[in-house]
Amino acid sequence: MTHPFLDLAPLSAAHFASIEDRVARLLSTEQDVLITQGEALLPLEGAIRGAAGPGTTALNVITGPYGQTFGDWLRDCGATVHDLAVPFHTAVTAAQIQEAFAEHPEIDFVSLVHAEAATGNTNPVAEIGEVVRAHGALFYLDAVASIGAEPVLPDAWGVDLCVIGAQKAMGGPAGVSAVSVSSRAWARMSANPHAPRRSYLSLLDWKERWIDGGRRALLHAPAQLEMLALEACVQRIEAEGLDTVMSRHAAAAAATREGVLALGAGFEPYVYEASAAAPVATTLRTPEGVDASGLVARALATDPTLPLAAGGGALAKEMIRVNHYGPAASLDTVQSSLSALRAALTEG
Repeated sequence: MTHPFLDLAPLSAAHFASIEDRVARLLSTEQDVLITQGEALLPLEGAIRGAAGPGTTALNVITGPYGQTFGDWLRDCGATVHDLAVPFHTAVTAAQIQEAFAEHPEIDFVSLVHAEAATGNTNPVAEIGEVVRAHGALFYLDAVASIGAEPVLPDAWGVDLCVIGAQKAMGGPAGVSAVSVSSRAWARMSANPHAPRRSYLSLLDWKERWIDGGRRALLHAPAQLEMLALEACVQRIEAEGLDTVMSRHAAAAAATREGVLALGAGFEPYVYEASAAAPVATTLRTPEGVDASGLVARALATDPTLPLAAGGGALAKEMIRVNHYGPAASLDTVQSSLSALRAALTEG
């Protein structure tokens, strides 16, 4: 008995490398691109632990929960960390980054989340990159939620470590991820005695044994099904056109913001300014006295497939997230989601 998922020919090193090349083209980058065999938290943590250590002074920008996590990792590495936290209903500005450098000119590492799907904001990476580059700091970017929904251009923006995942706007698998690494970032990791080695978190192991070896021999057996799914998802983006995919997400986000205002009844966008709102997901503030988690539960009871979720932690009482990404980046999905929320509010 055979099964199409179980009886596949082994994934060759050449095939693995060709998928990396497609991801590099998606990012318009000439940097080294590594596909890592795990969810995006793997390269996100591996990149920080590889590049940061006791001698690092980091500016950690917090516009949502992932920024908080990065600060924890940096401190655990022994880095001196200066947190720049802004309200979750807005975005950080390049001027704020410039002010942080003026106050702490010794900063040599900047960590930033591009789009926070959890809070619905997005940050102006191009402008921030100019400031970071002018000060010579290493620039680390989490673009997991933004890739496929809005431009992600590590070379043009001066990003040294850019991590992406396929499970959101790309509409692909969660079990593999990727990171683009600049020559400056490799040099920083090579000079860091605390960088992970002989570890699943080690990017340097992959560089020395995979990239420097001409990408001829994989370090271990690849996650074959996830790699093939990643290839298929990139092929689908190529066929549709990246600009078209991003336009779908932008249209879904705009329709959600307009639609929720039309609903009335006290609903409003959680991120105040449309320019600071992420196209990957739109967050909504519930009417006064309405519990967001209860409202979402009632909406999902009528249609469990709707891309609705309550905010995490304390935000579960006041925030609803419409996850219009990947295949759900469509006007029909937005209309169905908002109609379900209106019906659920009436029932409550």
